[in-house]
Amino acid sequence: MAGAANGWTIGKARVTRIVELEATGGSRFILPDATREACLEHSWMQPHFMDATGNLIMSVHALVVDTGDRRIVVDTCIGNDKERAIPAWSHLQTNFLADLAEAGYPRESIDTVLCTHLHVDHVGWNTMLVDGEWVPTFPNARYLVGADEWRHWDAMGDDATYGPVLTDSVRPVVAAGLVDFVPVDHVLCDEVRLVSTPGHTPGHVSVRIESEGQRALITGDCIHHPCQMARTDWCSSADYDAEQARATRETLLAEYADGDVMLIGTHFATPTAGHVRRSSAGAYWFEALA
Repeated sequence: MAGAANGWTIGKARVTRIVELEATGGSRFILPDATREACLEHSWMQPHFMDATGNLIMSVHALVVDTGDRRIVVDTCIGNDKERAIPAWSHLQTNFLADLAEAGYPRESIDTVLCTHLHVDHVGWNTMLVDGEWVPTFPNARYLVGADEWRHWDAMGDDATYGPVLTDSVRPVVAAGLVDFVPVDHVLCDEVRLVSTPGHTPGHVSVRIESEGQRALITGDCIHHPCQMARTDWCSSADYDAEQARATRETLLAEYADGDVMLIGTHFATPTAGHVRRSSAGAYWFEALA
């Protein structure tokens, strides 16, 4: 396996990161236990994932998995023009689509969009605003959504809390007939399959990539930030079931610690990818790729 700041190879597969936002600090709303003082106890997070004063660094990005035969976008960030409760995420005007095209993936060339779950920062570019209407951004793609995940959110309806996300970023692609509702162990192709990692949401999945004996895992939000490796009890305020989310995290870390599986964090800041390691005392930490 090889990699750089915005891309990695796993056998014949290539994963490319398209960044929408990267920010330092302001993460307490999602990881309330990760105070500056508590984070500074884990110095291995510097300089990539924490600054000198203990502020966490996080990223919102999409990941394009290119197998040679398939072009799969995993999670589609926040999106432009959308009214959101978080001010820094509302009515964005980013160059996401231009950056995607510059990386070699114009939106018309994408054949699959995969949502690890249906939270606001993972579905935004499912759609784009055209003449006052929300239309599918990737017109030639099948959008894959977990069947369990969809049932959960669809049953909640379009209320004021979460409804706008369904209304502007999910229902339009369903109405366009572009969505396939899939099981949590769905196999996309020989190189890419889903892995059930519930807790953050009921149907949350991660994405396993395997090619020529090399393996990687795109986390989704079962691990928001590497600090949750050292402190698996630091749960996200957005977790549907915090205890299940912690159990999922601990199972995943035990499986991958000190192995050769590349972990690619869906919100991990640059360099984003690395390996899970376990100290002599048994604590987990993240060894980022150089």
